[in-house]
Amino acid sequence: MLTIDAQVHAYERNHPGRPWAAVLHGPPEVTGDDMVAAMDAVGVDGALLVSPFAMYRYDASYAVDVRARHPGRFGLIKPVDPSDPAVAETVADWAATPGTVGIRIMMNRGVSEDPADPGINRVLAAGARHGLPVNILCWGRLEQARALAARNPDTAIVIDHLGLQQPFEPPPPAQPFADLPDVLKLAGHQNVAIKITGACTLSRDAFPFKDIWDPLARIFDAFGIARCMWGTDWTRAVALLTYQQGVDAFRDTDRLSDSDKRTLMGGTLERVYRWRPKTS
Repeated sequence: MLTIDAQVHAYERNHPGRPWAAVLHGPPEVTGDDMVAAMDAVGVDGALLVSPFAMYRYDASYAVDVRARHPGRFGLIKPVDPSDPAVAETVADWAATPGTVGIRIMMNRGVSEDPADPGINRVLAAGARHGLPVNILCWGRLEQARALAARNPDTAIVIDHLGLQQPFEPPPPAQPFADLPDVLKLAGHQNVAIKITGACTLSRDAFPFKDIWDPLARIFDAFGIARCMWGTDWTRAVALLTYQQGVDAFRDTDRLSDSDKRTLMGGTLERVYRWRPKTS
């Protein structure tokens, strides 16, 4: 089974040549070599490498370097700034970068809450123009995300992390799926897919995290498994589970058929991002 992680991060230790803007929760560094070793250890063929906003803001140069060192293992996603008047040119330049598969808007980072905001809609239009799915971190802003999807029906929009706020360390929220009804409303827009990334961090049970499956089943039913994609959000999840647990919780579950596992753990991603890893 082709297995592709829909979201991982890699970063160097903080140093003057590529200084951090802030600290991302996780180990002091997880280099591209470290990430590949972790993937190889558990049979993950490839991953979408999302340049970590906390550390590098809109500079995706380290992700580009990692992809060059490990060709075929990573597709690249870069955060972009909707408030930048030149953001359309930034998207065009990124689209021409080898290995690029998408862009990202961090909706909780000072971004306008107006669905009509020209900057956000400029990003979404540029994504459609260049064939790049736009990943949206939008917990707490789900109604805005729904309005943006309606305004931009030709843009492939991917909802990050189930559309839910997720913890960086134990314990998980008391009601981690409280906003699930609003997440499900997004399914009515056929241009919207959803990442089932970091789902295990919402569990109040130990591995194999059985309490996540009933709410996940509602997402699968609403969106259809063909618009859902698995991922770990590694390294944000390190304080809550191991990488292998994040993989095995889905690969070994009896709540999904083999066909659904193939779709969720690789097939949807391959279709939405038009990318697949090359491991040989």
